[in-house]
Amino acid sequence: MAATSKNTGSRQPQKVSGDEIPWNRKHGQSKTISDHVADIVIGLVVLAIVIVVLYPLWFIVIASFSDPTKVAIGQVVALPQGTNFTGYTRIFEDSRIWNGYQNTLLYAVVGTVLNMVVTLPAAFALSRSEFRPRRIIMFLFTFTMFFGGGLIPSYLLYKQIGILNSMWVFILPGAVSVYNLIIARSFFETSIPEELHDAAQIDGMSYFGYFMRIVLPLSSAIIAVIALYYFVGHWNDYFTGLIYIRDSTKEPLQNVLQSILLANQTNSNTAGMTAVAAQRFAEQIKYGVIIVSTLPLLVMYPFLQKYFNKGVMIGAVKG
Repeated sequence: MAATSKNTGSRQPQKVSGDEIPWNRKHGQSKTISDHVADIVIGLVVLAIVIVVLYPLWFIVIASFSDPTKVAIGQVVALPQGTNFTGYTRIFEDSRIWNGYQNTLLYAVVGTVLNMVVTLPAAFALSRSEFRPRRIIMFLFTFTMFFGGGLIPSYLLYKQIGILNSMWVFILPGAVSVYNLIIARSFFETSIPEELHDAAQIDGMSYFGYFMRIVLPLSSAIIAVIALYYFVGHWNDYFTGLIYIRDSTKEPLQNVLQSILLANQTNSNTAGMTAVAAQRFAEQIKYGVIIVSTLPLLVMYPFLQKYFNKGVMIGAVKG
């Protein structure tokens, strides 16, 4: 009985040799074959999405300096065919384009600065819980996102206050974007610790000093995002110049490019070209106009990409 009891006692755990450990666990990897297949499928899907997004832009670039006839019959697919810079020549030989660039740059820079000066303090004030009227004021701001006065009342208002046919019609009416205001307010509420304000109060710092010396230096990401939103909005503003500007010397770039396109269509028809040839020539100018109007933004955007991604995420509402 004693021998039987000794043999049936508690069993000691057996040691596993290195050869018996699975390869993926032995090398610190836990992916299986199905995981690798899933990674490959996801990579292919992402690659397809990137191609779908980037190919139209690439096609516009190569079509802008390709033979318009070959573009029309579909021979231009991935590489330019029959290099032809006539479209760009027609665009840049017009002196109005440089004046349009100057006007648009002025409107975009001054407008963006004013937007930031107005939006950031307003968002900070609306983010403070001790500011009691903030909910009512935020409701009034939000109301303007869904209801407006309309085109004719706006035209009469701008004429009455004297900003019609001036640079201020591009800047003052859109001084605050409610969407950007909400993003900035959410950022200040969720990403700036309240303990910093308590410490600032102990040191005798005012709200203005706290905002300028503590909040703004910690908000570089959201500032870059909102500034990019505002700048792009001013740069692409076409409707304002079309409706409220009558002086050609104050037209923004978008309206100047439209005038160049229409003028070249007329000149091509009067020069004895056939309707088909004139249309193909106008198409090449149209592609060139797209590149000329968007090139500054395409150059600037990569430098703000990291701030853009970070700012959108940390400015979102968390809960």
